[in-house]
Formats: sequence, structure tokens, C-alpha cells
Amino acid sequence: MTTDYLIVGSGLSALVFAALMANSGKKVQLLEAHEYPGGFGHTFTLAKKYRFNAQLHYVWDCGEGQTVNRVLKKLGLDQDVTFNRYDPDGFDHMRMPGYKLNIPSDPQELIRRLSALFPEATDQIRRFVLEVEKTSAGLKRLSPPINPVELLQHSGEVFSTVLYLNSTLQDVFDKFKLPKEAQTLLALQWQDFLLPPNQLSFYAWVILFTGYQNGAFYPVQHFEHVINSLVKVIEANGGEVLLNQEVTNFRLQDNAVIGVQTFDRVTHQLHEFTGNTIVCNIDPKKAAKMIGEEKFSRSIRQKLNYDYSPSNYMAYCVVKDLDLRDYGFGRWNTFHTEHPDLNEAFYEMYEKNDFSRPSFAITTPTLMSDTHRDCPEDCQIVEFLTVANYEYFRKLKESDRKAYYQKKEEILDSILDVVEQYYVPNFREHIVFKVTGSPTTNERFCGCPQGNSYGSSLTPKNMTLGRLNHETSLKNFYFCNASSGYPGFAPTFWTGALLYQRLSGDVILSKG
Repeated sequence: MTTDYLIVGSGLSALVFAALMANSGKKVQLLEAHEYPGGFGHTFTLAKKYRFNAQLHYVWDCGEGQTVNRVLKKLGLDQDVTFNRYDPDGFDHMRMPGYKLNIPSDPQELIRRLSALFPEATDQIRRFVLEVEKTSAGLKRLSPPINPVELLQHSGEVFSTVLYLNSTLQDVFDKFKLPKEAQTLLALQWQDFLLPPNQLSFYAWVILFTGYQNGAFYPVQHFEHVINSLVKVIEANGGEVLLNQEVTNFRLQDNAVIGVQTFDRVTHQLHEFTGNTIVCNIDPKKAAKMIGEEKFSRSIRQKLNYDYSPSNYMAYCVVKDLDLRDYGFGRWNTFHTEHPDLNEAFYEMYEKNDFSRPSFAITTPTLMSDTHRDCPEDCQIVEFLTVANYEYFRKLKESDRKAYYQKKEEILDSILDVVEQYYVPNFREHIVFKVTGSPTTNERFCGCPQGNSYGSSLTPKNMTLGRLNHETSLKNFYFCNASSGYPGFAPTFWTGALLYQRLSGDVILSKG
């Protein structure tokens, strides 16, 4: 039987799109290769009692009237899927030897705190922070759906924003002559992009930095509840979410995609699925190769020529008889670097695979919510994240499994040395469970080519006006994922909702 919308992949943007379409009365069928829905947002259980989210740590754009809230209201979920806000006085705690900065929601307070640390650079700091706010406003006006009248009314703001189209964050740091240490403190959340300032698009940094300033959040019932709630909407409206269905081929007819073939990873059987419209949540470049790149227009082929984002290393730990709140942790994330120059820190870890001076993120999900805990009451979860080179780990795993596992343990030991020196003495003594993930883990469990964490790399080249969107040049076929939208929780909500809006005509994301 042919469904209205056949959706390949169950990442967040696909789940949002599917839930909205099902809620509107359309018949939807969603296929997922993994045993869990949600892509990088899925939650898994280990040792039968510890639950970890694959990648999500904190999110933004969840406040009243913002993107996530609008979608949840449309689906009737806004009273059930709720969020705790991180501490607005310091949602990101930046730490490096000799310096501490808690990033506040108020830009003027940020100026004050940075100026107290670097009084000789007060004027540069003020001008930089105000430029960030101005650029943020301009980017909001330039984001789809675009209101031409609004652009004309704010042409000066928009024009000044466009001037940074090809700028890296480092370019703008240099323009305002910020002290190196101030640059490091401002960009220390670089694990949110897995790029250093000299490669990261200024636009990408501004969008995320100001997004979190406007409210950093964590789901009250954890991320698994968000994913499950979207699935329930799909199923309650007659849709299907079919797991363990790995797409092996796309079916084409007269320049139109009409269906897919899947391999059932449980029964090992082949299945055929058809749809009036096919929505692809698989990586677009990967899907294009399966279909045949020559079948796409020249313009789309050019847009598909993006670089993948770097990958990451994750360590999931459970500690017992230890309250992390006694050691400076709470409703915020902590970012630490042992190297004062983030560009050099990235080079050492990503290019040289040297983690002796690590720069990493620390997140404590059990401190973000008091409900539906993911571990026993006498335990807490703490997770560590940093960048990692896919090719290095792939070759190591293929050539020497023992060395591969040793390298993962070596990275964790380097991080734990820092944790015990600066945060929690004897931290290792409290660890009752730990597991680490490398770029090959990402590729295996999340289906991301080269273990990429964010789809296309968030460089200026990939953030231009010619960035790939939902359009494919093939009939009845649309892209809907991080590389054809933007990565992250709120941006994938936006990507799924925007495609729904364009195909249905039902306006959710209006501006102005």
C-alpha cells in the first residue's frame, strides 16, 4: 500500500515532520535502520540500569513562542513535553588555568564580567558583544521564511550582517582585537561545533551563542520522553515507525523517487515500501550516491559537495556516593581547556591525536531534572565530550583492536587527570560504570558517514547562501536532515517544521 509520506530515517527533523503530517491527517510511514528512533537524539540502556542519551546535552529555542514550543503546541504536547531552564546567571561555565567565566544570559552582564577580567580591553569587548547581538538580529531576519518587507525595514542591520558571510569566528575576534584569553573563554563551547575559531563560521557561532543566551534548556523528563512523545503522535494518528529497516536502495520512475527497498536487520528479509512523497532523513550525500548522483541537477550536485563535520569522542560515566553539586556542578555545562589557544588545542587533538592537554566539555544530566532519573538514586551520570579524528580511529580499529581500546582509555584518563586536579579529587574512586564512544561508534549506531556529528561542517564555505536545503531536483523527493537544514535540537525542529509548512501550507514558523 502506498502511503502519503514515506520518511527514510528517524532523526529529530524527520520525527517532527512526520508527527506534524500525521497530526494533520496524512498517512505517514517512517523507516529507521537502528533499534531506537531519534538519530543522535536516541537514548540507550547499558548494564540494564543506566540510560544515556547519545549526543544531546542542552538545547535552546524552547521558550514560550519559540520554535520548539510552537511545534509542541501544534502537536498538543506543550503541557507534557516541558523543559527546565539552565541557570541564566551562568549557563556555560568556562574554565582554563588562571581564568573562570560563567556566561550569563544578559549581554551587558557578559560585558561587565569580561571587562573585569580584561580591563585594558573593555572597549573592544563591548563593541564585540554588541556586534554579536546585531548580527544575531540580522540572521533572524535572513532565515526562512523570509519577510521581504522586514528586510527593507531593517536593511542596515541586514547589510552589516551579510558582510560576515565568509568570516570565521577568529576573523571577527581579530577585527575587534580581543585578548587571546578572552577569545578562548568566549569560544570554549567549541565542542558544540567541533571546530576551532579559525575554522568555525561566525554565523554558526552567533546563532548558537545567542540562542543559548535567550534560554538554555533541558527536558524535564529527559530527551527520551521528547522522542517517544513524537513517535506516539505519529502512531496515534495512524502512522507507523518501523525500526531495524535499513534502506539499501531507492526506486525511481520517470525522474521521480517512488519508494525504497529495505533490509530487515532482525529477520534479514527484504521489503519494499512506496510513497506519494519521499522524505529523506539519511545524509543527503550518502542518499545521492545510492540513487545515482548523475540523476540530480548540476546545481544540487554542487550543493552536495560539502565537507562533513569532524567527529567526537564521548565518555559516559556513572559515579556513586558522590554529589557533583558539592563540587561546582549544577544546571549548567562546564567547558575546560588545558591549552590557552583553542586553535592549537584542536590541532593537537584532531590532527596529531595528542590529548595530553585536553579541551573538553562536562555535562551532568542527572542534575538537570529531578524526575525519571536515568540511574539508581545513589548514583549520578557525568559525561565528557571532545573532538576526535574519524580516519585515525577507523584505521586503528581495523588494524589493532587492542590499540583502539587503549587509545579510548588513554583519552579518558587524560580528561580524568584534569577533573581530579581542578574539580573532584579522587573522582576515579567513585566511578561504578563507564563506557566510551569514538567516531566509529557514531557511524555504527547513528548511521553518520565518517562519524560526523553535525552533518556538513560548520565552516563559512558550508554556511553560504548556496547551502543545501530540502530541494533535490527529483520529483516527490525531499531532503530533511542536519545537512539540508542545520544541526542541533532546535534547528532540527525548525528543519522538520519548515518542510511541513512548505508542503502543507500550514504556517507554524511565521515571522514579523
